[in-house]
Amino acid sequence: MSRLRALWQASVNATRRAIVWNSEDLIPPSEKYIFNFNSKDELKRWHLYSDSEYGGLSSASLEITDGGAGGDTSSTGCILEGLFSGNLSLDMSEGSTWKIRRSGFCGMRSKKFNGFIDLDAYDTIAMKLRGDGRCYISTIYTENWVNSPGQQEDNSWQAFVYLPQDRWQIMKIPLDLYLPTWRGNVIEAKMEMNPARVVGMSLSVNAEGGVPGAKTGPGDFRLEVDWIKALRTL
Repeated sequence: MSRLRALWQASVNATRRAIVWNSEDLIPPSEKYIFNFNSKDELKRWHLYSDSEYGGLSSASLEITDGGAGGDTSSTGCILEGLFSGNLSLDMSEGSTWKIRRSGFCGMRSKKFNGFIDLDAYDTIAMKLRGDGRCYISTIYTENWVNSPGQQEDNSWQAFVYLPQDRWQIMKIPLDLYLPTWRGNVIEAKMEMNPARVVGMSLSVNAEGGVPGAKTGPGDFRLEVDWIKALRTL
């Protein structure tokens, strides 16, 4: 083979490889891990909040525990999972000067991503969870494009997550079922989520409200979390 023909053949082969690589790159995997609670390092990605910041008496904790048969196996061979638990109280601290409409709530919210994550190629959020019969709230935070200039709040989108007691389940929530909210209240606005600019997520619980049949009222709560993923199902 002449040197010129060999050069031409090498160029053709390189182009074919590039085309194959680019075509695969354009089709993302059918699922994407967002959070995986199989390491204590995962705790660094979250912070807790509750009505205690406003004079309430609710409390919450987040830890990584040995989850038995439910969670994923870590590098050490242990089966680990996240445990979000605490106590919901409708009472307020004596002498509190805060005036809030309702108490009895706790949540775990991810710290802001380094920029944002792009979920535009996906249509569903999936979570492997084990609950306690209460109704929880899944929230997705997207980059602010609705609030007026000067407001730092992200746009939030929420959906209920009802879990029968003491049973591992994979909950799948289509992104188009998340409703736009502002400070916990659904807003009447004709708007669509921008999944390409997701800046955070949270799971929370309220003592009151939720779906019919769910456990309500003050008292302990317990939610075990194995992982949270984005899925492409369509």
